[in-house]
Amino acid sequence: MELVISKWVFAFSLFSWLIFSVAFSVEGLDEDSKVRGVNLGGWLVLEGWIKPSLFEGIPNPDMLDGTQVTFKSVKLQKYVCAENGGGSDISVNRDAASSWETFTLWRVSESEFQFRTVQGQFLSCYGNGCVVSATAKSASSTETFQIERNNDDRVHIKTKSGAYLQATIDNQLVADYPGNPGWDDNASTFEMSIVANNLHGDYQLGNGYGHNKAKEVLERHRSTFIDAGDFEFLHRNEINTVRIPVGWWIAYDPNPPAPFIGGTLKALDNAFSWAHAYKIKCIIDLHAAPGSQNGMEHSASRDGTVGWTTSESVLQSLHVIDFLASRYANHPALLGIELLNEPSAASVPLDILVPYYKHGYEIVRKHSPSAYVIVCQRIGNANPIELYQADIGSHNLVVDLHYYNLFDPFFVNLSPIENIRFIYESRESQIHALNDAKGPLVFIGVSPRFSDVISLSDFDSGEWVNEWNVTNGTQAEYQDFGRTQLEVYDVASFGWSYWTLKNDRQHWDFEWNIKNNYLQLSKHSEPIFN
Repeated sequence: MELVISKWVFAFSLFSWLIFSVAFSVEGLDEDSKVRGVNLGGWLVLEGWIKPSLFEGIPNPDMLDGTQVTFKSVKLQKYVCAENGGGSDISVNRDAASSWETFTLWRVSESEFQFRTVQGQFLSCYGNGCVVSATAKSASSTETFQIERNNDDRVHIKTKSGAYLQATIDNQLVADYPGNPGWDDNASTFEMSIVANNLHGDYQLGNGYGHNKAKEVLERHRSTFIDAGDFEFLHRNEINTVRIPVGWWIAYDPNPPAPFIGGTLKALDNAFSWAHAYKIKCIIDLHAAPGSQNGMEHSASRDGTVGWTTSESVLQSLHVIDFLASRYANHPALLGIELLNEPSAASVPLDILVPYYKHGYEIVRKHSPSAYVIVCQRIGNANPIELYQADIGSHNLVVDLHYYNLFDPFFVNLSPIENIRFIYESRESQIHALNDAKGPLVFIGVSPRFSDVISLSDFDSGEWVNEWNVTNGTQAEYQDFGRTQLEVYDVASFGWSYWTLKNDRQHWDFEWNIKNNYLQLSKHSEPIFN
């Protein structure tokens, strides 16, 4: 199947591209230049998919913070259940497991855990003989249990005082099993199933290894994953900007609150020095905010929940912005500061986000009259126009959009040509409309990789990926997909940034795509269709 685009349509697109390429330029870059950037993902804020090897030495690696588990009594053949999702005594009476029967782990040590229900309460036991309940709103020693495992997913659960839990014949969970249970079908033995183990971020690494080992692992990673040679590579390949994700704990370096590990501030200082040496600009991105703004690993969520919207977390985030702006405002490599990455539309309401953005803008302006202030659209069911209507700031304000087809089921059944057509017919028109809107500049996040997948979605943070949900695409079609994104996203008034520079799987990232000639960055490359 061929994509047929009439010559006059292509000519119009090319003409529009030329107009916008001339009409927009970014202060601080070379004349008539816009951001052509790369996101330094997985470096100072961890994402397990980028470098999974970092987590390989953690004991019990399938039981990190945020892991979801179920327990089934081998004697009763019933699942442990928090009735109504929590708020009452625990029962052992369900034939099948669903949300009420699923518990999220908070890891205390290699073998000690706290169990959180779907409604957010913790399992509690106040002494030998107690009936286990799910009523505690916070966790301490009475909510901490030890898990003993054998080799076939059978476990015993023991209280801090040493009492084993058992499933009674009246379907309660009680801490009164006599003696030490074996691994036969007794009342104190349960089958534990891992439902999900999806979070592999800074919280999971720090709490999984413990401070000393985590410090050793992260010091090695931070000093080797990105170095001066990477900036030389980017300069050589026409990249003029790096977007550097940081976590909120950077403001408390060198001794941030546990389980976070100090050292990111020194690494960020190094990045600014390397950037200046190679004439590259830096965008500092608050990627992980206190409490997590989206429940994802790259926001350092402990258990997949969003806790950023409290007044304490918002104020702490503003403190971090003030710290970063005051430290780097006068550095010649600073281009801008992104106030928050990918806040969740489902969990972060506009009446909290917009005042935060306004205060953050004012803080940056206190330290710098010209640094760009970047605000990210909410991810999920949200329209970027909501930020254009918010009157956040008047000068050098940018809205960050993230495009990833990969994570949207709409694209699952599209062919390579249909994916490319969508970029021309939908994304390009949206970018032009936002460029024409009176207000912030437009920043596109991009991300290429070849794993039988194309990517572009409505996430919002100035990055994209060369990836798609295509199972029958050729390498030539994949290359066309990358070139299409570069052509269309280059229209954005502020510019674009690629998803991530590198990872230890040796593909998907910018470095891999460039070395394999899947991206051609020259603005004067031949058009894809004629």
